[in-house]
This record gives sequence, structure tokens and C-alpha cells, in this order.
Amino acid sequence: MPLQIVHHPDYDAGFAVNHRFPMSKYPLLMEALRSRGLAGPDALSTAEPAPVSWLELAHAADYVDQVVNCRVAEKIEREIGFPIGPRVSLRAQLATGGTVLAARLALRHGIACNTAGGSHHARRAQGAGFCTFNDVAVAALVLLAEGAARNILVVDLDVHQGDGTADILADDPRVLTFSMHGDRNYPVRKIASDLDVALPDGTGDAAYIERLTAILPELSTRAHWDIVFYNAGVDVHAEDRLGRLSLSDDGLRARDDMLISHFRTRGVPVCGVIGGGYSTDVPALAARHAILFEVAAGYARWYDLVQKPGARVR
Repeated sequence: MPLQIVHHPDYDAGFAVNHRFPMSKYPLLMEALRSRGLAGPDALSTAEPAPVSWLELAHAADYVDQVVNCRVAEKIEREIGFPIGPRVSLRAQLATGGTVLAARLALRHGIACNTAGGSHHARRAQGAGFCTFNDVAVAALVLLAEGAARNILVVDLDVHQGDGTADILADDPRVLTFSMHGDRNYPVRKIASDLDVALPDGTGDAAYIERLTAILPELSTRAHWDIVFYNAGVDVHAEDRLGRLSLSDDGLRARDDMLISHFRTRGVPVCGVIGGGYSTDVPALAARHAILFEVAAGYARWYDLVQKPGARVR
């Protein structure tokens, strides 16, 4: 079984090429995955819009109604960073539904990834920071409501602190939120996760991997996790214009491999979402996002050969 990938062409809401949010990275990511042989018909599933009942598990009903019906207040639109018209509303519903589907596929196959998602600044009452709905928070609460999981870990390695995820899940003891991010970056007013690690500007590969190596065993002692949601934002890269950290492509690959290996070798399913990435060189940005899928694909094959129930270990 190849790595299971969730996608929808309407993840691209058609922003202008000079918009600060590089919407064209989504189709370019799919081109990158196809060129790497990772996006065949047996690997792809198509996202469907998240229903209102799912969205209201994480967000206030009045805010959900505003987004679905494209009636979001201008003040909130300014905080989000773009108007909520029909294409953006659909995109937010699709990306959220895509992360729910990827989570279900991860529970079934050990690992799966959404080609969008990681909208971690969307809080319970509103969106912010290019994030309309918080797809990971919604997906976690859907799995808990359905009884598909009892203990969930969110590992957020985007360069920006996961304030919205922390806000939504703060009072739920079934979910632990962990964010490792740039200290002097958005949001200015952070909302404490269950565990936060703030890194100084300029942190490079070696120091970053050292901090992550130290924290992963602690996360594994907190509970027996039924699934890990992994926000693999690439805005930690040295060439990201909103990042302020200094990871290389090799550093991104080492980070993703360390995180996925740690949990998959312990039998914990991993659901990957792409998180943030902001560059004027959008093809290069898409290639950075593709690293998650390249690394995850190796563990999808490993699961089939070693971990899948009934598999014969040679």
C-alpha cells in the first residue's frame, strides 16, 4: 500500500500570484508528488467538505455560520488576512474534511497525509493568521466524538506557535498539544499549549534537531497515544520570508524522519498536514512541502512490510 494522500483541486482558492499567502503551492505540490511517483490512483483520496456538525465541535456556531454563508465581519477578515468569499469558504471546509479523512486513513494504514491543513491560528470564536477553520482541532474532536480515539497528541512544528489549537483544546484532557516554534514570531500574544518550546531567531539544523530529540521521549511518556497529528510547516526554513529560523532542506528531512520514526516504530498512527510555508519561489516551496510526503512514504511501505497485522517479518 502506498502512502495515502488526501487532496482536492479546490484547496487552491485562486489568489493573486503576489498575495502573501502563496495559494499556488497546492497544485505545485501535487505536481511535485506526481513527479516523485507518490500520487498514483491507488494513493489518492479526494477530500469532501466538512459538515457544519463537525466544524461546530471546535468553533462557535455563529462563526461557522458566518464562514459557510460568506458573511464574516470585516474585522475578522482582516485578522484572517483575506476576504471569506465562496472559494475561500469552500477551501476551508474541504481542507478540514481532508484532515478528518487523512486521520481515518492513518488509523487504518498507520500513516496518511493531507496536502493542505495545519490551520493552527483559527481559534474557537474566529479565524486569524491565514487560518479560517482549525482542521486539526476539528479532526481530533471528530475522532474523539466517534470513539475512534481516546488519547490524541498534536505535534506542531510550524514556525508559528499553535495558539488556535491551544485555545480550542485547552480544556480537553484527552488531547495534548505541543508546539515548537520561533519565539519572536507571530502571534505576538501566544496562547499556552500543554507544552511549548520557543526557539531563538536563527536556530539551525543541529540545534533544532537536538531540541526535538530531547522532547520526543517526554511526549511518549504522557499517554498511550492513539494517533499523532503532525503539523509539518516548512516556514522554519532559512529561505522562508516569514520564518526567522534557519533550517535547510536536509534539516526539514531530518526533522520529519525523526518525528515519524519515533511514533511509527512505537505503533502510533501519524496524520501529517503541511502547515505554513511562505516564499516568493513557490516551486521551491512546494518541493519543501513534498519532503513530508517523501519521508512518510517510506514509513507507509515499512508498515506494510513489518507492522501490519498478519505481516511476516523476515
